[in-house]
Amino acid sequence: MPRLLTITAIAASYFVFAILLNSVGTVILQSINTFGISKPEAATLEGFKDLTIAFVSFLVASFIPRIGYKLAMMAGLLLVSVACLLTPVTGEFIAVKLLFASIGAAFALVKVSVYALVGLLSHDTRSHSSLLNTIEGIFMVGVLSGYWIFSAFVDPLTPSSASWMEVYYWLTGLLVITFLLVLFSPLPAPDAAHKEQSAAAAFTGMIKLAWQPLVIIFVFSIFLYVLIEQGIGSWLPTFNNEVLHLPVDISVQITSLFALSIALGRLLAGQALRFINWFPFLLGCAVLMAGLILITLPLAQGHQNDAVSSLFDAPVAAFMLPLIGLLMAPLYPILNSVMLSALDTHKQAAMTGLIVVFSALGGTTGSLITGYLFEHAGGQQAFYMLLVPIAGIIASIFLFRQISSKDQTAIASC
Repeated sequence: MPRLLTITAIAASYFVFAILLNSVGTVILQSINTFGISKPEAATLEGFKDLTIAFVSFLVASFIPRIGYKLAMMAGLLLVSVACLLTPVTGEFIAVKLLFASIGAAFALVKVSVYALVGLLSHDTRSHSSLLNTIEGIFMVGVLSGYWIFSAFVDPLTPSSASWMEVYYWLTGLLVITFLLVLFSPLPAPDAAHKEQSAAAAFTGMIKLAWQPLVIIFVFSIFLYVLIEQGIGSWLPTFNNEVLHLPVDISVQITSLFALSIALGRLLAGQALRFINWFPFLLGCAVLMAGLILITLPLAQGHQNDAVSSLFDAPVAAFMLPLIGLLMAPLYPILNSVMLSALDTHKQAAMTGLIVVFSALGGTTGSLITGYLFEHAGGQQAFYMLLVPIAGIIASIFLFRQISSKDQTAIASC
């Protein structure tokens, strides 16, 4: 029972942050409509979120075990609760920027804590991979829920209305409930060896870890993966609205298929990997991702501003492009699990810090590049350019496999 309550608490924390973090695509679209800002300016929301995640993770990842995972998670939940409550009261774009900065800082605390707790709750690689995939799957359920929650507050008849910001009152309540759940859950404490380590030594250990060849290839893979995921996830609502000419509410709703595809992809991958080696599986997924983009984007050409009043009226391309989530879904949790399970538990917080930093940098880069190309070259060309990081993913998977058998022993002992 205590284990179940602990898993519920960390899953609930991940669920609520999934809603907040991945609302950025919807908020970008609504900020353009409500505040009359340009696409590159709207894309800075990704930077406020992800650069804050990277900065805070880099500074505190190695320190979190010293203060305790429960305290770190509660601090993050409390910070975002206050920010969500104040955002609709202010009703300005600057408040939205500060909200995403708060979300980024808080998520850095929560993700490092959650990944470290998964290590403490697991006894081998198989159980680690199983629990991590479950937590990441719940994260994607949160992402999926977020699209529908936000779309319920969008006024399709008045796209410039600020009524959508009232969703943050509802989210404040959800954050408070999650805070109480974490407060009363018996979260495992960090091991004594990590608590006794000085903050300077812990930080130095994280830097030392980052210079290992296997880790360099690993974080490069994570960087590219999140670049692709955020490039699609953040700009798919705008793609649906401006390229496929779907109404705002339907543009947001149909983007939920992307999150649903990732959730299903991770669940299916968990079963498939019982029979298939991870290397050909991930390589095949990456190649098929490129193929789907090349097939789908030509279908998005030539759509006029026809009357679309429901999901069933949307063109085929609107349903095909989100299916890329099925193919990209396994990459992130499998690579993370292979890397983390090779480490002692007291090194996993530092490695998670590196994961969060490079995930954040990849997310910001993907959104800003896609937003810039969207503004100056068009939505289709912006999405075609995602073929470049996909090629990088394919190359990094080969390199990761080539040196992993040689370097994992060195990583574990550093």
